[in-house]
Amino acid sequence: MPRGLYHVVASVCAVRSDGRVLLSQRAASKDHPLDWEIPAGSVLAGESSVEGAIRELCEEVGIDVSNDSTTFIGRFTEDSALFDLYAAPVASEATVSPDAIEVADTRWVTIAEFDEMFASGAMAAPWKPRMAAFRKRFGEVVNELSPAR
Repeated sequence: MPRGLYHVVASVCAVRSDGRVLLSQRAASKDHPLDWEIPAGSVLAGESSVEGAIRELCEEVGIDVSNDSTTFIGRFTEDSALFDLYAAPVASEATVSPDAIEVADTRWVTIAEFDEMFASGAMAAPWKPRMAAFRKRFGEVVNELSPAR
């Protein structure tokens, strides 16, 4: 993209009542192959940020959440993208159906495991600055959405 122009990338993190969050492992054919992330993607023309995040979650891992159930965590400005992060509660028995073109694997992790994956370098590189900006608020929202913890 030309300098000064941005597109919107959005993500919604699925949160179970036990406090575990869903991570997906990027397919081997994608940038940052086999690295872990929260499902995300570019928002399409005519979509709101949250609509794009919800669509991407459903397309990549087969989990559907409603617009009303999402909590906005924050926006991070990247070189050519505005990145929006949301979280939404899901049923503990939610079925994950990964799209093999997009996702190699999925994993439900605790916040402590999430932090360990970041520290070990298992997460896709673009997530490092995003989570540096969002980690505190992310943890707060996950705690709010997981009453069974």
